[in-house]
Amino acid sequence: MRIIKTAIAGFGMSGEYFHAPFIDADPKFKLVKIMERHSEKSGEKYPYVKVVKKFEDILEDDEIELVIITTPNSTHYEYGKMALSAGKHVIIEKPFTCTSAEAKDLTAIAKKSSLVLSPYHNRRWDGDFLTVKKIIREKLLGTLVEYHSHFDRFRNFIKPNSWKEIDDYGSGLLFDIGPHLIDQACVLFGQPETIFAGLRIQRDNGKIIDNFELILGYGKLKVVLNSGYLYKQSLARFAIFGSEGSFIKNGLDPQEETLKASGYTPGVQWGKEEKKYWGYLDTNVKGSEYNGKIETLAGCYQNYFEDIYEAIINRKEPTVRPEDALIAMRIIELAIESNDKKRVVDFRID
Repeated sequence: MRIIKTAIAGFGMSGEYFHAPFIDADPKFKLVKIMERHSEKSGEKYPYVKVVKKFEDILEDDEIELVIITTPNSTHYEYGKMALSAGKHVIIEKPFTCTSAEAKDLTAIAKKSSLVLSPYHNRRWDGDFLTVKKIIREKLLGTLVEYHSHFDRFRNFIKPNSWKEIDDYGSGLLFDIGPHLIDQACVLFGQPETIFAGLRIQRDNGKIIDNFELILGYGKLKVVLNSGYLYKQSLARFAIFGSEGSFIKNGLDPQEETLKASGYTPGVQWGKEEKKYWGYLDTNVKGSEYNGKIETLAGCYQNYFEDIYEAIINRKEPTVRPEDALIAMRIIELAIESNDKKRVVDFRID
Protein backbone atom coordinates (compact mmCIF):
# COMPACT_ATOMS: atom_id res chain seq x y z
CA MET A 1 0.00 0.00 0.00
CA ARG A 2 1.43 3.33 -1.02
CA ILE A 3 1.15 6.06 1.61
CA ILE A 4 0.34 9.61 0.53
CA LYS A 5 2.38 12.16 2.47
CA THR A 6 0.10 15.11 3.19
CA ALA A 7 0.35 18.68 4.45
CA ILE A 8 -2.37 21.00 5.73
CA ALA A 9 -2.15 24.75 5.20
CA GLY A 10 -4.09 26.39 8.04
CA PHE A 11 -5.23 25.00 11.36
CA GLY A 12 -8.43 26.85 12.18
CA MET A 13 -11.67 24.96 12.77
CA SER A 14 -11.59 23.32 9.35
CA GLY A 15 -8.02 22.09 9.52
CA GLU A 16 -8.33 21.01 13.14
CA TYR A 17 -11.66 19.17 12.95
CA PHE A 18 -12.49 18.34 9.34
CA HIS A 19 -9.11 17.38 7.88
CA ALA A 20 -6.30 16.56 10.32
CA PRO A 21 -8.24 13.87 12.27
CA PHE A 22 -9.16 11.93 9.13
CA ILE A 23 -5.72 12.15 7.51
CA ASP A 24 -4.03 11.20 10.79
CA ALA A 25 -6.29 8.19 11.40
CA ASP A 26 -6.11 6.74 7.89
CA PRO A 27 -3.05 4.50 7.37
CA LYS A 28 -3.10 5.30 3.65
CA PHE A 29 -2.10 8.90 4.43
CA LYS A 30 0.70 10.36 6.53
CA LEU A 31 0.34 13.87 7.93
CA VAL A 32 3.83 15.37 7.80
CA LYS A 33 3.45 19.16 7.92
CA ILE A 34 0.91 21.73 9.12
CA MET A 35 1.22 25.43 8.39
CA GLU A 36 0.24 27.71 11.29
CA ARG A 37 1.20 31.34 11.11
CA HIS A 38 0.18 32.54 14.58
CA SER A 39 0.42 29.52 16.89
CA GLU A 40 1.61 25.94 17.13
CA LYS A 41 -1.45 24.28 18.66
CA SER A 42 -1.35 21.52 16.05
CA GLY A 43 1.97 20.43 17.54
CA GLU A 44 0.20 19.61 20.80
CA LYS A 45 -2.25 17.29 19.06
CA TYR A 46 0.25 15.87 16.58
CA PRO A 47 3.74 16.13 18.12
CA TYR A 48 5.21 14.00 15.32
CA VAL A 49 4.08 16.49 12.65
CA LYS A 50 6.30 19.43 11.71
CA VAL A 51 4.71 22.86 12.19
CA VAL A 52 5.83 25.41 9.58
CA LYS A 53 5.15 29.12 9.19
CA LYS A 54 5.44 29.57 5.42
CA PHE A 55 3.45 27.97 2.62
CA GLU A 56 6.71 27.62 0.70
CA ASP A 57 7.94 25.18 3.37
CA ILE A 58 5.19 22.84 2.16
CA LEU A 59 5.64 23.45 -1.55
CA GLU A 60 9.41 22.92 -1.47
CA ASP A 61 9.09 19.52 0.24
CA ASP A 62 9.33 16.96 -2.56
CA GLU A 63 7.96 14.16 -0.36
CA ILE A 64 4.59 15.87 0.05
CA GLU A 65 2.10 14.73 -2.61
CA LEU A 66 -1.15 16.19 -1.28
CA VAL A 67 -1.78 19.70 0.04
CA ILE A 68 -5.02 20.58 1.85
CA ILE A 69 -5.77 24.31 1.87
CA THR A 70 -7.89 25.58 4.78
CA THR A 71 -6.61 29.16 4.94
CA PRO A 72 -8.90 32.25 4.68
CA ASN A 73 -11.17 32.29 1.62
CA SER A 74 -9.33 35.11 -0.13
CA THR A 75 -6.16 32.96 -0.32
CA HIS A 76 -7.70 29.81 -1.82
CA TYR A 77 -7.04 30.65 -5.45
CA GLU A 78 -3.50 31.91 -4.90
CA TYR A 79 -2.46 28.97 -2.72
CA GLY A 80 -4.24 26.47 -4.93
CA LYS A 81 -2.41 27.75 -7.99
CA MET A 82 0.93 27.70 -6.17
CA ALA A 83 0.43 24.13 -4.99
CA LEU A 84 -0.62 22.87 -8.41
CA SER A 85 2.32 24.67 -10.02
CA ALA A 86 4.58 22.85 -7.54
CA GLY A 87 3.19 19.52 -8.76
CA LYS A 88 1.02 18.76 -5.72
CA HIS A 89 -2.44 17.22 -5.65
CA VAL A 90 -4.79 19.68 -3.92
CA ILE A 91 -7.91 19.74 -1.75
CA ILE A 92 -9.37 23.22 -1.18
CA GLU A 93 -11.88 24.02 1.56
CA LYS A 94 -15.09 25.70 0.54
CA PRO A 95 -15.45 28.13 -0.99
CA PHE A 96 -13.18 26.54 -3.58
CA THR A 97 -12.38 30.01 -4.94
CA CYS A 98 -14.07 33.41 -4.75
CA THR A 99 -15.06 33.58 -8.44
CA SER A 100 -15.99 31.15 -11.18
CA ALA A 101 -13.12 32.51 -13.31
CA GLU A 102 -10.64 31.50 -10.62
CA ALA A 103 -12.26 28.06 -10.38
CA LYS A 104 -12.01 27.67 -14.16
CA ASP A 105 -8.33 28.61 -14.11
CA LEU A 106 -7.43 26.12 -11.36
CA THR A 107 -9.39 23.40 -13.14
CA ALA A 108 -7.44 23.99 -16.34
CA ILE A 109 -4.08 23.93 -14.54
CA ALA A 110 -4.90 20.67 -12.75
CA LYS A 111 -6.12 19.03 -15.95
CA LYS A 112 -3.05 20.10 -17.92
CA SER A 113 -0.76 18.73 -15.19
CA SER A 114 -2.81 15.53 -14.59
CA LEU A 115 -3.16 16.43 -10.92
CA VAL A 116 -6.07 15.69 -8.60
CA LEU A 117 -7.92 18.85 -7.56
CA SER A 118 -11.02 18.65 -5.41
CA PRO A 119 -13.21 21.09 -3.45
CA TYR A 120 -13.99 19.90 0.07
CA HIS A 121 -17.72 19.41 -0.32
CA ASN A 122 -17.79 16.89 2.51
CA ARG A 123 -21.49 17.39 3.20
CA ARG A 124 -22.31 15.08 0.34
CA TRP A 125 -21.54 12.51 3.06
CA ASP A 126 -23.91 13.96 5.69
CA GLY A 127 -26.28 11.24 6.83
CA ASP A 128 -29.37 13.39 6.35
CA PHE A 129 -28.36 14.26 2.78
CA LEU A 130 -27.64 10.61 1.98
CA THR A 131 -31.13 9.82 3.27
CA VAL A 132 -32.73 12.56 1.16
CA LYS A 133 -30.80 11.32 -1.87
CA LYS A 134 -32.14 7.79 -1.31
CA ILE A 135 -35.73 9.00 -0.90
CA ILE A 136 -35.54 10.99 -4.13
CA ARG A 137 -33.79 8.19 -6.04
CA GLU A 138 -36.51 5.74 -5.00
CA LYS A 139 -39.22 8.27 -5.96
CA LEU A 140 -40.95 7.87 -2.60
CA LEU A 141 -42.55 11.32 -2.89
CA GLY A 142 -43.72 11.02 -6.48
CA THR A 143 -42.98 14.04 -8.66
CA LEU A 144 -41.06 16.62 -6.63
CA VAL A 145 -42.41 20.17 -6.51
CA GLU A 146 -40.52 21.81 -3.60
CA TYR A 147 -37.18 21.19 -1.88
CA HIS A 148 -36.15 23.29 1.14
CA SER A 149 -32.66 23.07 2.62
CA HIS A 150 -32.05 25.13 5.77
CA PHE A 151 -28.71 25.33 7.62
CA ASP A 152 -29.23 27.38 10.78
CA ARG A 153 -26.90 28.87 13.35
CA PHE A 154 -27.26 31.15 16.34
CA ARG A 155 -24.58 33.75 16.98
CA ASN A 156 -26.14 37.12 17.76
CA PHE A 157 -22.81 38.87 18.23
CA ILE A 158 -19.83 39.70 16.07
CA LYS A 159 -17.08 37.21 16.89
CA PRO A 160 -13.94 39.20 17.77
CA ASN A 161 -10.66 38.66 15.93
CA SER A 162 -12.28 36.44 13.31
CA TRP A 163 -11.40 36.82 9.62
CA LYS A 164 -14.84 35.42 8.85
CA GLU A 165 -16.44 38.60 10.27
CA ILE A 166 -14.39 40.96 8.09
CA ASP A 167 -15.81 42.37 4.86
CA ASP A 168 -13.14 40.77 2.70
CA TYR A 169 -12.92 39.09 -0.67
CA GLY A 170 -15.12 36.00 -0.51
CA SER A 171 -16.46 36.67 2.99
CA GLY A 172 -19.95 36.14 4.35
CA LEU A 173 -22.39 33.31 4.87
CA LEU A 174 -23.15 32.94 1.17
CA PHE A 175 -19.51 31.90 0.61
CA ASP A 176 -19.34 29.91 3.85
CA ILE A 177 -22.48 27.73 3.91
CA GLY A 178 -23.73 28.53 0.41
CA PRO A 179 -21.31 26.19 -1.42
CA HIS A 180 -22.51 23.19 0.60
CA LEU A 181 -26.22 23.80 0.08
CA ILE A 182 -25.75 24.67 -3.60
CA ASP A 183 -23.58 21.62 -4.20
CA GLN A 184 -26.13 19.32 -2.59
CA ALA A 185 -28.91 20.78 -4.74
CA CYS A 186 -26.83 20.37 -7.91
CA VAL A 187 -26.01 16.76 -7.02
CA LEU A 188 -29.75 16.06 -6.77
CA PHE A 189 -31.10 18.18 -9.61
CA GLY A 190 -28.26 19.43 -11.81
CA GLN A 191 -27.79 23.04 -12.92
CA PRO A 192 -30.76 25.33 -12.26
CA GLU A 193 -32.58 27.26 -14.95
CA THR A 194 -33.01 30.43 -12.87
CA ILE A 195 -31.78 32.04 -9.63
CA PHE A 196 -33.50 34.53 -7.33
CA ALA A 197 -31.71 35.67 -4.18
CA GLY A 198 -32.13 37.76 -1.06
CA LEU A 199 -28.92 38.65 0.81
CA ARG A 200 -28.95 40.49 4.13
CA ILE A 201 -26.86 41.78 7.04
CA GLN A 202 -29.13 41.22 10.06
CA ARG A 203 -26.87 41.45 13.14
CA ASP A 204 -26.14 44.80 14.73
CA ASN A 205 -22.74 46.15 13.58
CA GLY A 206 -22.39 43.29 11.15
CA LYS A 207 -20.15 43.75 8.11
CA ILE A 208 -20.79 40.49 6.23
CA ILE A 209 -23.84 38.85 4.68
CA ASP A 210 -25.21 36.79 7.57
CA ASN A 211 -28.50 35.64 6.04
CA PHE A 212 -29.31 34.41 2.56
CA GLU A 213 -32.17 32.84 0.68
CA LEU A 214 -31.68 31.41 -2.79
CA ILE A 215 -34.55 30.18 -4.94
CA LEU A 216 -33.35 27.95 -7.75
CA GLY A 217 -35.80 27.26 -10.55
CA TYR A 218 -36.07 23.83 -12.21
CA GLY A 219 -39.29 24.16 -14.15
CA LYS A 220 -42.10 22.96 -11.84
CA LEU A 221 -39.61 22.24 -9.06
CA LYS A 222 -38.74 25.05 -6.64
CA VAL A 223 -35.51 24.68 -4.65
CA VAL A 224 -35.06 26.99 -1.64
CA LEU A 225 -31.69 27.25 0.11
CA ASN A 226 -31.43 29.29 3.30
CA SER A 227 -28.97 30.01 6.09
CA GLY A 228 -28.62 32.65 8.80
CA TYR A 229 -27.03 33.47 12.13
CA LEU A 230 -30.18 34.38 14.08
CA TYR A 231 -32.07 31.10 14.33
CA LYS A 232 -32.15 30.22 18.02
CA GLN A 233 -34.87 27.71 17.19
CA SER A 234 -33.93 25.97 13.98
CA LEU A 235 -36.28 25.34 11.12
CA ALA A 236 -36.35 21.94 9.41
CA ARG A 237 -32.98 20.98 7.92
CA PHE A 238 -34.83 19.47 4.96
CA ALA A 239 -38.46 19.79 3.88
CA ILE A 240 -39.34 18.10 0.60
CA PHE A 241 -42.74 17.94 -1.06
CA GLY A 242 -43.98 15.89 -3.99
CA SER A 243 -47.15 14.76 -5.74
CA GLU A 244 -47.42 11.69 -3.47
CA GLY A 245 -46.00 12.81 -0.13
CA SER A 246 -43.54 14.79 1.96
CA PHE A 247 -40.40 14.36 4.04
CA ILE A 248 -39.46 16.63 6.96
CA LYS A 249 -36.09 16.32 8.69
CA ASN A 250 -34.85 18.28 11.72
CA GLY A 251 -31.41 18.48 13.27
CA LEU A 252 -27.91 18.65 11.76
CA ASP A 253 -25.65 15.75 10.87
CA PRO A 254 -23.83 14.75 14.11
CA GLN A 255 -20.32 14.31 12.69
CA GLU A 256 -19.17 17.91 13.24
CA GLU A 257 -20.22 17.96 16.88
CA THR A 258 -18.65 14.54 17.46
CA LEU A 259 -15.37 15.77 16.05
CA LYS A 260 -15.43 18.92 18.18
CA ALA A 261 -16.37 17.05 21.35
CA SER A 262 -14.09 14.05 21.25
CA GLY A 263 -11.92 14.06 18.18
CA TYR A 264 -12.00 11.37 15.57
CA THR A 265 -13.64 8.24 16.94
CA PRO A 266 -14.19 5.71 14.16
CA GLY A 267 -16.38 2.70 14.80
CA VAL A 268 -19.75 1.18 14.14
CA GLN A 269 -21.57 4.15 15.65
CA TRP A 270 -19.69 6.81 13.67
CA GLY A 271 -22.10 9.17 11.92
CA LYS A 272 -25.16 7.50 13.45
CA GLU A 273 -27.95 9.89 14.38
CA GLU A 274 -30.16 9.71 17.46
CA LYS A 275 -33.65 8.43 16.77
CA LYS A 276 -35.27 11.66 17.96
CA TYR A 277 -33.79 13.42 14.91
CA TRP A 278 -34.93 10.90 12.31
CA GLY A 279 -37.01 12.42 9.53
CA TYR A 280 -40.75 12.01 9.09
CA LEU A 281 -41.98 10.46 5.86
CA ASP A 282 -45.63 10.74 4.83
CA THR A 283 -46.26 9.14 1.47
CA ASN A 284 -48.60 7.06 -0.66
CA VAL A 285 -46.70 5.65 -3.62
CA LYS A 286 -48.26 3.00 -5.87
CA GLY A 287 -51.02 2.42 -3.33
CA SER A 288 -48.61 1.69 -0.49
CA GLU A 289 -49.08 4.19 2.36
CA TYR A 290 -46.43 4.99 4.96
CA ASN A 291 -46.64 7.57 7.70
CA GLY A 292 -43.83 7.71 10.25
CA LYS A 293 -40.15 8.13 11.01
CA ILE A 294 -37.42 6.61 8.90
CA GLU A 295 -33.90 5.95 10.13
CA THR A 296 -31.23 8.40 8.98
CA LEU A 297 -28.40 6.75 7.09
CA ALA A 298 -25.03 7.01 8.81
CA GLY A 299 -22.87 9.88 7.58
CA CYS A 300 -19.25 9.22 6.74
CA TYR A 301 -16.73 11.99 5.96
CA GLN A 302 -14.03 9.31 5.79
CA ASN A 303 -15.43 8.36 2.39
CA TYR A 304 -14.34 11.71 0.94
CA PHE A 305 -10.70 10.94 1.74
CA GLU A 306 -11.04 7.34 0.57
CA ASP A 307 -12.25 8.78 -2.73
CA ILE A 308 -9.27 11.16 -2.95
CA TYR A 309 -6.88 8.26 -2.31
CA GLU A 310 -8.40 6.31 -5.19
CA ALA A 311 -8.17 9.37 -7.42
CA ILE A 312 -4.47 9.87 -6.69
CA ILE A 313 -3.31 6.24 -6.63
CA ASN A 314 -5.63 4.62 -9.18
CA ARG A 315 -6.33 7.71 -11.33
CA LYS A 316 -10.08 7.52 -10.80
CA GLU A 317 -12.04 10.74 -11.29
CA PRO A 318 -12.82 12.17 -7.86
CA THR A 319 -16.47 12.24 -6.85
CA VAL A 320 -16.21 15.95 -6.03
CA ARG A 321 -14.72 17.59 -9.11
CA PRO A 322 -13.42 21.13 -9.59
CA GLU A 323 -16.07 21.54 -12.30
CA ASP A 324 -18.71 21.08 -9.57
CA ALA A 325 -17.23 23.97 -7.58
CA LEU A 326 -17.14 26.11 -10.71
CA ILE A 327 -20.93 25.68 -11.06
CA ALA A 328 -21.43 26.47 -7.36
CA MET A 329 -19.32 29.62 -7.63
CA ARG A 330 -21.23 30.71 -10.72
CA ILE A 331 -24.52 30.31 -8.86
CA ILE A 332 -23.14 32.46 -6.02
CA GLU A 333 -22.14 35.16 -8.53
CA LEU A 334 -25.60 35.08 -10.10
CA ALA A 335 -27.21 35.20 -6.64
CA ILE A 336 -25.30 38.42 -5.95
CA GLU A 337 -26.43 39.78 -9.34
CA SER A 338 -30.03 38.80 -8.60
CA ASN A 339 -29.93 40.52 -5.21
CA ASP A 340 -28.42 43.68 -6.67
CA LYS A 341 -30.95 43.83 -9.52
CA LYS A 342 -33.84 42.56 -7.36
CA ARG A 343 -35.02 40.16 -10.02
CA VAL A 344 -34.81 36.59 -11.27
CA VAL A 345 -31.74 35.89 -13.43
CA ASP A 346 -31.12 33.02 -15.83
CA PHE A 347 -28.34 30.57 -15.08
CA ARG A 348 -25.47 31.02 -17.50
CA ILE A 349 -21.75 30.38 -17.74
CA ASP A 350 -19.91 33.41 -19.10
